[in-house]
Amino acid sequence: MMQNPDGGWGESCESYDDRNQKGIGESTCSQTAWALLGLMAAGDYHSEGVARGIAYLLQHQAADGSWFEVPYTGTGFPRVFYLKYTYYYLYFPLMALTKYLKVTNNG
Repeated sequence: MMQNPDGGWGESCESYDDRNQKGIGESTCSQTAWALLGLMAAGDYHSEGVARGIAYLLQHQAADGSWFEVPYTGTGFPRVFYLKYTYYYLYFPLMALTKYLKVTNNG
């Protein structure tokens, strides 16, 4: 996936039907967290991309500390049905922010 101008990452389920749609889609909190977790697993904690992704998650966090997203980000069987994992947009951003804070000593 490519990072979007807003600092987040996203890809629609259309990418399963059309290869030209790979990496294209509105940013979502869960997909941004997945990208961040992947970058951090590779040792990237200080790049501009990571900083922008962290900022995206913080900017989209609700007053109660949660996140919300509308798009379906999980596959069941591509082109047949897609899944909405209700808690993905809650716990993956939390995992990404926690990992970032622990490693960068910001928390």
